Amino acid sequence: MNRVLVTGAGDSVGRRIAERFLAQGDRVHVCDVRADAVAATLKDNPAMTGSVVDVGKRDEVARLFEETQAAIGDVSVLLNVVGMAGPRAAIEDIEEDDWDQTIAVNLSGMFYCMRRAVPMMKANGGGAIINFSTCSTRTRLPMRAPYIASKAGVEGLTLNATRELGPFGIRCNAILPGIINNSRFHHIVSRNAAATGVSEAQIEDDYLKYVSLRSKVELDEIADLALFLASDKAAKITGELIAISGNMEWEC
Repeated sequence: MNRVLVTGAGDSVGRRIAERFLAQGDRVHVCDVRADAVAATLKDNPAMTGSVVDVGKRDEVARLFEETQAAIGDVSVLLNVVGMAGPRAAIEDIEEDDWDQTIAVNLSGMFYCMRRAVPMMKANGGGAIINFSTCSTRTRLPMRAPYIASKAGVEGLTLNATRELGPFGIRCNAILPGIINNSRFHHIVSRNAAATGVSEAQIEDDYLKYVSLRSKVELDEIADLALFLASDKAAKITGELIAISGNMEWEC
């Protein structure tokens, strides 16, 4: 039985992953910065425990691990799912506070969690760390420098940790999602359709024409990959940046 911590599990990908681990009999603790989202997740999954935490703040992450250990014991699987989009602006127009916040949540938050999970995993003979990046590190996105820089940092952190932690039986991989079929994407499509007068179907087609398979990624497909990477079936898989996108060719 795994003892799983999932960050950013108030909804969407993080919540679905947490629910899938719970369904296979694992002990699961979740966190999110939104108290209402954590409450909703726990209400629907009473066997799960959770914390309201901003992972970009190291003192809150320290509290998270105290609460996690009290609830489920030492973490054996860490899924760093939490992330924020950050500002959309030209480099010279990005507010420095917005840059700092994006780096704190998307990159430093993962380090803070890894720093506290690793001693637990070493003490118990190994574990699995799965960090979430994005396919956008491959296509690049003008006007999104903080987001792309933070996620590129996640990939570097993951790969470096692979070499350092491998001798202790700790595997580190990163998942790079593409266009996810979730409420956030639906909101973007609706917003762009309202702003341009173009139909939602056309807006969605404009996104998907740069995906080789012309399809969105389902939540359960990402959860399937996360569960596999945490399982014994992936015992020799570490140091990989694994895209699940249908092959993102380009982004506008």
